[in-house]
Amino acid sequence: MKKTWWKESVIYQIYPRSFKDSNGDGIGDIPGIIEKLDYLKNLGIDIIWLSPVYKSPNDDNGYDISDYQDIMDEFGTLKDFDELLKEAHSRGIKIVMDLVVNHSSDEHKWFVESKKSIDNKYRDYYIWRPAKDGKEPNNWGSCFSGSAWKYDETTNMYFLHLFSKKQPDLNWNNPELREEVYNMMTWWLDKGIDGFRMDVINFIGKDQAFPDGTVYPGALNGDFSTSCMNKPVSHEYLKEMNDKVLSKYDIVTVGEAPGAQIEDAKKYAGENTKELNMVFQFEHMDVGNGSEGKWNSLPFKLVELKKILAKWQTGLQDEAWNSLYWNNHDQPRVVSRFGNDKEYWNISAKMLATCLHMLQGTPFIYQGEELGMTNVSFESIDDYKDIEIINAYDELVNQRGFSHEFMMNGIYGRGRDNARTPIQWDDSENAGFTTGSPWIKVNPNYRTINAASQINDPNSIFNYYKLLLRLRKENEIMVYGKFDLLLADHEQIFAYTRTLEEKLLVVCNFSADAVDFKADQTINYSTHKLLLSNYEQMERQDITNFVLRPYETAVYVLN
Repeated sequence: MKKTWWKESVIYQIYPRSFKDSNGDGIGDIPGIIEKLDYLKNLGIDIIWLSPVYKSPNDDNGYDISDYQDIMDEFGTLKDFDELLKEAHSRGIKIVMDLVVNHSSDEHKWFVESKKSIDNKYRDYYIWRPAKDGKEPNNWGSCFSGSAWKYDETTNMYFLHLFSKKQPDLNWNNPELREEVYNMMTWWLDKGIDGFRMDVINFIGKDQAFPDGTVYPGALNGDFSTSCMNKPVSHEYLKEMNDKVLSKYDIVTVGEAPGAQIEDAKKYAGENTKELNMVFQFEHMDVGNGSEGKWNSLPFKLVELKKILAKWQTGLQDEAWNSLYWNNHDQPRVVSRFGNDKEYWNISAKMLATCLHMLQGTPFIYQGEELGMTNVSFESIDDYKDIEIINAYDELVNQRGFSHEFMMNGIYGRGRDNARTPIQWDDSENAGFTTGSPWIKVNPNYRTINAASQINDPNSIFNYYKLLLRLRKENEIMVYGKFDLLLADHEQIFAYTRTLEEKLLVVCNFSADAVDFKADQTINYSTHKLLLSNYEQMERQDITNFVLRPYETAVYVLN
């Protein structure tokens, strides 16, 4: 594997709306991020991935962009952004922007023009189709419930929106649209940003026949995935993007790619495929899904989680690079999902951090993860702000007859707003996030879980993450070592080795029980040294056969 700075980096995702409010309007902003750069420098991260800060009507919290080259009023100004870039760079922190170009806002000037007439210059920047048999052009459903088509009476046609009705899909089949996107990307890169995280970038190539999709049991619409995800033409577009833009800068790129499999990822992010540096895959995020997907998820099975993560570790070895993440703005809090956010909150959060950061790939930390922030259970559906939650509640409860309790349990476990409650900076009112009224309620546990209580506590989750990041910089094996899974069928232990010139043994107990660890294969070593543990150090003579305490993790260096 080629050694590169972005493989050796740790990336921290900021969801600006919920990070830090500087002016008391209840909404996080760019000056608030600048205020907290020293906190991030102290943590030890290398790169900030900034969720969208562009102009937006906020139908999908900034992922519906009305102007790609300006800043949302609530977040600040372009001058504020330039100041953020300068201040971050002065601390050795790079900035990666969110690139959202599968769709725009319906308030973008391109779409405003596009819908005026069928011969408008911008008409073909979007995907318009006539009615079929007096109905939508096909049966596709949107990711946010309902049809993926919206009728517009101005021209008596439908436009495609794979997400919200206010997020019309851009037509990447149009070379003029692609050129507009490349010019915009170049504008940001010339400003000095350090790369892009690309939102659902594997959706940009679509089957131009627009066939009906399979209607699965219980669904109200057809599945568009086989026609819109990971199509060969997407690779053509990304190679063109790389040739015209990305290859001209020393940057990092990561593509969000739902549904991508190993072979897809090798094409998107192969060492020599000239597309992207890595992709986000979602297979491990779907463990425990029930008949209604995440809304009636079951307890996850560790064996299944290990199988998926190990498949990606070995499948991309020497050919492509993994992105490593437990949570982001679309996923619930990891300590609530895969750990124990009650009696083993501190210990299990540290175990999960170790398990992830010891894998091969570039780790991503989602804001608040380094503090062990947890899921939230608001009493009323009216307290939730996420369009996906609101639309899913309407479909499952009001249209399909599921109970209110069923849906609220689903939201508590897997809803996106779990990740979007404000960062808990201290134990003052509204967790130190704002002096005003926050745009979404703060998690009530902020009085005990907050940054101020952790920064100077050597036993805190924050300082454990800080140690992990320092160890990664000091131990090349954590970045480039070969991965091998141990105990594949063990229902409570996730164990593996990393091998470079020496070997690391990583053992993680995912349960509240004391569990016997017995290596299922010969591990040759003459000496062993404990590198890291989330408990007080325990001397162990034989590290291939010992008892793990509840949620214990231990990492040994073997020679």
